[in-house]
Amino acid sequence: MRFDVLTIFPEMFTSLLDSGVNARAHKKGAWQLHTWNPRDFTHDTHRTVDDRPYGGGPGMVMMAAPLEAALSSVHNARQEQGEPQQAPVILLSPIGEVFQQRHAQQIVDQQQGAIFVCGRYEGIDQRFIDKCVTHQYSLGDFVLSGGELAAAVMMDSVVRLLPGVLNDEQSAMQDSFHPSLDGLLDSPHYTRPENYEGVAVPDVLLSGNHKHIAQWRREQSLRLSLQNRPDLLIAAWKSGALTKKDLAFLATLGGEPPFEG
Repeated sequence: MRFDVLTIFPEMFTSLLDSGVNARAHKKGAWQLHTWNPRDFTHDTHRTVDDRPYGGGPGMVMMAAPLEAALSSVHNARQEQGEPQQAPVILLSPIGEVFQQRHAQQIVDQQQGAIFVCGRYEGIDQRFIDKCVTHQYSLGDFVLSGGELAAAVMMDSVVRLLPGVLNDEQSAMQDSFHPSLDGLLDSPHYTRPENYEGVAVPDVLLSGNHKHIAQWRREQSLRLSLQNRPDLLIAAWKSGALTKKDLAFLATLGGEPPFEG
């Protein structure tokens, strides 16, 4: 899978190639990363990519022309490599839909990779957005200095879902928000030692009874979601994903639709 990033700070993405699961997957050829600096597509001595906003106000605005020229080169490069030219062009933006696990899975399923546009300063000329951007995503209701960190986070979430990237294919299926958990939070995890500073591993996890373990994990998933993310329970309930057994267990915790426990 190929990712292209339009950014004036390409060095911010080196950590994806140097450490952890992403680096191993990159070395195996599971994914590619190409960065494109809009400054390389300017024609003045200062390699200008921003200018003052029309109408006045603080800060600067990224210009449309360097970004569009960089994007055109991305499309040409992808076409030469035989990659799908119609990959989504994603702008990291506060007006965008909050990026979720299902969006990461969609990128994997569509097998087109993605092109990320990382804004800086006060924003990007709206004419470039209207003409070239196909998707806008946000990580939440807070502001970053630019789109680079958000793009790196999104790529990380996608890469770990690619076949063969994780040592155990079941690992991603047990992640919080995964469809196998009906979009709920994952259950707690334990490892050696069996007793740590007087706190023991729950007996059910030592029982070897896989049916009971699965039930315990489901109940813990429901409990944690009720305590911390009732909105996830509401979504699962509305979609019909919660069983009668799920609802009965939630009732013992004081949680009933709309799940205020």
